[in-house]
Amino acid sequence: DAGSSVEEMEFNWDEYLEDTGATAAPHGSFKHVDTSLQNGFAPGMKLEVAVKSDQNTYWVATIITTCGQLLLLRYDGYGEDRKADFWCDILTADLHPIGWCEQNKKILKVPEGIKDKIPDQEEFLQRVLKGACSAPANLLEGLHRGKNPLDLIAPGSRLELQNIRDSLEAWIVHVVENVGGRLKLRYEGLDDLDKFDQWLFYLDPFLHQVGWAAQHGYSLQPPLAIRSLRSEADWQEILKKVKEEEEESSVPTDLFKDKPVIGVHSFSEGMKLEAVDPVAPFVISPATVLKVYNDKYFMIEMDDLRPERASSQRYVCHVDSAGIFPVQWSLKNGLHLSPPPGYPGQDFDWADYLKQCGAEAAPQSCFPSLTSDHGFKENMKLEAVNPVDPEEVCIATVTKLKDSYLWLQLEGSKKPVPECIVSVESMNIFPVGWCETNGYQLRPPRKAIVNKQKKIAVVQPEKQILSSRTVHDGLKNQELNSSDSVVINGKYCCPKIYFNHRCFSGPYLNKGRIAELPQSVGPGNCVLVLKEVLTLLINAAYKPSRVLRELQLDEEAAWHGHGETLKAKYKGKSYRATVEVVRTADRVADFCRKTCIKLECCPNLFGPQMVLDKCSENCSVLTKTKYTHYYGKRKNKRIGRPPGGHSNLEVAMKKPNKRRKRRKHFFVHKKKRSSTSVDNTPAGSPQGSGAEEEDDQDESELSHSLAQDRDKRKRKLRTFSFSDDENKPPSPKDIKMEVAEKLQLDSNPLEWSVADVVRFLKSTDCAPLARIFLDQEIDGQALLLLTLPTVQECMDLKLGPAIKLCHHIERVKLAFYQQFAN
Repeated sequence: DAGSSVEEMEFNWDEYLEDTGATAAPHGSFKHVDTSLQNGFAPGMKLEVAVKSDQNTYWVATIITTCGQLLLLRYDGYGEDRKADFWCDILTADLHPIGWCEQNKKILKVPEGIKDKIPDQEEFLQRVLKGACSAPANLLEGLHRGKNPLDLIAPGSRLELQNIRDSLEAWIVHVVENVGGRLKLRYEGLDDLDKFDQWLFYLDPFLHQVGWAAQHGYSLQPPLAIRSLRSEADWQEILKKVKEEEEESSVPTDLFKDKPVIGVHSFSEGMKLEAVDPVAPFVISPATVLKVYNDKYFMIEMDDLRPERASSQRYVCHVDSAGIFPVQWSLKNGLHLSPPPGYPGQDFDWADYLKQCGAEAAPQSCFPSLTSDHGFKENMKLEAVNPVDPEEVCIATVTKLKDSYLWLQLEGSKKPVPECIVSVESMNIFPVGWCETNGYQLRPPRKAIVNKQKKIAVVQPEKQILSSRTVHDGLKNQELNSSDSVVINGKYCCPKIYFNHRCFSGPYLNKGRIAELPQSVGPGNCVLVLKEVLTLLINAAYKPSRVLRELQLDEEAAWHGHGETLKAKYKGKSYRATVEVVRTADRVADFCRKTCIKLECCPNLFGPQMVLDKCSENCSVLTKTKYTHYYGKRKNKRIGRPPGGHSNLEVAMKKPNKRRKRRKHFFVHKKKRSSTSVDNTPAGSPQGSGAEEEDDQDESELSHSLAQDRDKRKRKLRTFSFSDDENKPPSPKDIKMEVAEKLQLDSNPLEWSVADVVRFLKSTDCAPLARIFLDQEIDGQALLLLTLPTVQECMDLKLGPAIKLCHHIERVKLAFYQQFAN
């Protein structure tokens, strides 16, 4: 825009992804981040909770899901009924471990809502508590109450770190900084000297609680790199002081329960392999097993054939260490293997090299199997640690994938860095938004320039007048950055969202595409996770633009959440609309349920609760009609294109009775916009070529109530032509013919099953269409709701056969009103 100013602004992931056309790597691909968000409570754990209606009594409740310091609970006795589920805050709610009431002489009493279901309280408690897992007492009481276990690793906390450079000896380190589980560690005894500081994620297999070395037979010795900085007496004095203060500065043992378990290896000294140097993970080179310590640890050294080499790159490994591969792995995967320094020539050959060295290759059985089932794809974006400067976390792009490894191009680093090779299980990679959520500086791209004020051009349907409006004016005080959702102790707040593929997918979503979605998304920032979920649903639709329209924020309604721009592509066109998502964890479950109902699918199709065997809504036994009747939209919407008006996606004016393709300006609009109203979507122009037929905008609405249908019966009864030749009003002769063919029904069509409907159709001249009714499970209720537009669109029928079918449907409707309606 001519008048908009451009300036350097703070980096924004949403705008960056939109500008680059890239997608964020899925949150579920970062298992270490997922683990770090767990609060010590797990679904299925039981506790004793004060009953809301009587604070002097308690009852047993089960944890349904967790989110930071929030728990979603359900009183035992409600079974699969989720209507009484409630959120509570660990810090403020009256929660206790199982057995607390008995110890403290408190009363366990069945809540009023389920009193009739539990005639014998004692027998019920014995049954549900047998083998049950109680919520940890230390997380419900005392100093640790309500705290994320990760927060217990505070600055000053002490740990033991194995020295992976030259031996297995360990030394004490203390935490300088804790950024979402990523710890800045300093060796004990170095005071303010930060030269040897290290950054490690708290789940690193070489990091342990104090006392680990003594328990496993390893000595406590400072690494060689710092040993000369103090005398032996000084080091022993430091060690003595640490042991005296062990209780004050130690971290809970159970914090490390989720650390990877180190397995047994089968490497031998002298074996050759291919490896990535963790200090400079840019190339793959030959390496040698230098030393085997025991059945868990061994040391490898990067091969260097130069006679004048001053030092060597060596490090301790275990069987699951990242960056070690069997001989010929690079060749088999079409990758370049860098010859060792000092190797004559550039054409490296493993057979000649092994013969020259007199060594054997480590067999394939020594290496763990690699997987490609991780969710990463080329061009995805994430955040990654700069291996050259671990203080930096940069924007990273996946440029290549091979098995369980990614090649990442870092952006914005102080010094240019080659492509890095990292494992998909690396604890130095993080999902989009991780830095912002944890208050750490993400290195932005060097040219992060964005418009100061976004402007939107909107074509008004009636007058085709261009108007503009700044986003912040449109949102007024409702603006919210994607990271501004309510955060618990500085952490993500949205629980994991599950896609329950077995649940009913409704008329808009393609069952096959739903089945291909990941099992879950998140946990993470509420806005980001829900935006990813909705995007996946839109892409799984028969017509993505239709689903986007259903989800679009109604600008006349009050805002209760945060407006996010979502996109849909259909038939070569791109559509954008503002969709409202919630910002806080306590509203996520309700948001997911209401969105499902809006899309006329099972309320459990996606949400924070996983459906294992049987859906609580029993959606599998309902026909599409019954399901839509219970959960479909009941607002009175016009079916098909309004005559002389415009449909939701249409913007350009159209002439009556003339069909044509539109070439410009596609928007997702709400109906009945005034000429002065302005869409608050960030953009609306199409991206692509081609056009969409007007027929694609007809709406299929099987959820009208029968009462509404009956109110309009007199007007609609004569809207159908009974001629296959053309769609024109019937002549008086035709009308007399219809009356003459009066239908006498033996049973109420409201009670017809699918088989009854099929049987009726087979008795008419529309018998070939009976198969469609059987496949789509159309029962009597559905039959009475069908109209010409829905028949044409849902059954994909041409006008002639559709009118013939509707003639028989109208006969059934008329007979119903005459025989059964009263």
